[in-house]
Amino acid sequence: MAYRTNFETSWRVEPTRVLQFHPANDIEHHVPDHQPPPIYQNDLERHEIDNCLPQIEAVRRGLIEMHALTKGHYPGKRMKSNALPGLSSVGFWNCRRNQDWGLDPHRNEGMEIVFQETGDNTFEVDGRQHELHAGHLTVTRPWQLHQLGKPHILPGRLHWLILDVGVRRPNQIWQWPSWLVLDPRDLSSLARRLRLGTRSVWQTTPSVRDAFLEISHCVKNWQDGRMASRLAVAINRLLVEMLDLMAEETPREPPEPAARRRTVEWFLRDLSSHPSSCHQFWSLESMAAECGIGITTMAKYCRELVNNGPMAYLNLCRLEHAARELREQPHRSVTEIAMRAGFNSSQYFATCFRKRFNASPVGYRQNHTGNA
Repeated sequence: MAYRTNFETSWRVEPTRVLQFHPANDIEHHVPDHQPPPIYQNDLERHEIDNCLPQIEAVRRGLIEMHALTKGHYPGKRMKSNALPGLSSVGFWNCRRNQDWGLDPHRNEGMEIVFQETGDNTFEVDGRQHELHAGHLTVTRPWQLHQLGKPHILPGRLHWLILDVGVRRPNQIWQWPSWLVLDPRDLSSLARRLRLGTRSVWQTTPSVRDAFLEISHCVKNWQDGRMASRLAVAINRLLVEMLDLMAEETPREPPEPAARRRTVEWFLRDLSSHPSSCHQFWSLESMAAECGIGITTMAKYCRELVNNGPMAYLNLCRLEHAARELREQPHRSVTEIAMRAGFNSSQYFATCFRKRFNASPVGYRQNHTGNA
C-alpha cells in the first residue's frame, strides 16, 4: 500500500515502436501470463476488473464499430508495455442503432473518463442513475461500481480512457503516470477533487470535445509513428480542461487526525479479513509506515480501535485465521496452517493457540471437526 504521492513529470514521452495495423473490428482480448489482471482488496471485499464480454460480443456480431488501444486487459489493438505507461485502455465506439446488450455493473482499476459525443445513454454509479446526453462527461474513480446502458446501449458515439493511478487498497494516494506534464499542484488538485468530490457527470465544453476528437484520431491511426506523442499531448490537454471544468467544486478534506485514524481502521480491518495480509512480515515500524504515520500514533489509534497494541492484534488475527483453517480444512497439517497464518514456528504457534483457545491446535480440530 503506497501512501506517498508520485508527481514526477517529464516533457519527454516514452518512446514506442510502431505497431502492426489490424482492422478496426479485429478486437483482441488476450491477457499475457506475466500480466495478471489488477485486483483490489478492501476490508470486506476483493474486486477484479471488468471482463468487457458484452462489448467484445457486440463487436464480434458487427453491432458496433469500435477502435481501441489496450495494454492487454481490455479489448483493442495491443500497445507496447512501454508506450504511455499507466494508460490501460483508450478508444471509442460508434453505435448507429438500438442494441440488445448493455454493460453489466463493473469496476476498473483506474480512473475512467467517458465522453458521450452524440446520442444518449443511461449511466449508473454507486446506485445513482443519470441520463447521459450529447456533451456529457462522466468520471468513475478507481474500483468504483458503475454501469452503462441500463438495460441496453443506445445509438451514439462514445469515447473512453482508463488511467491506472496505482490504487489497489483503500485510501491509497493516486500515482499519476510520469508522461503527464501538468504542474504537480494541478495534478494534486485534480486528484483531490476526484477523490473527495461526489459528482460523477458534467456538461462539457467544446474544448473537451476537441480533446477527445484528437484522442480518437490517435487511436484510429495508431500505426503512424508519431501517434504516441500526439496521444500524450491530447490526454494532457483533456486533463487541463477537466480541471477547469471541476474548478467550481470545493471538496472538503477530512480533518487530518480523522483521516489518519480512518487509515489505521482500514489497515486493521484488512488484517482481520484477509489471511494473506497477516502472512506478511510485520513489525510496529512497518505497520506505521504502511499507514503513513509514526509508531506512537499507530499504537494510539490501534488501542482506541481494537483495545490492543498493533502486534498483539496482529497475533490475534493470525490465530483467528488459523482456527478457521483448522475447522474448514482438515486435510492441512497443523504446521502448514501455522506457516500460512504467519507464524515462523509451529511450537510458538501451539503455545499462542492454547493461550487463546484453551486447547491445542490438534485438540481444537478434534473438537470442531470430529477428525482424529
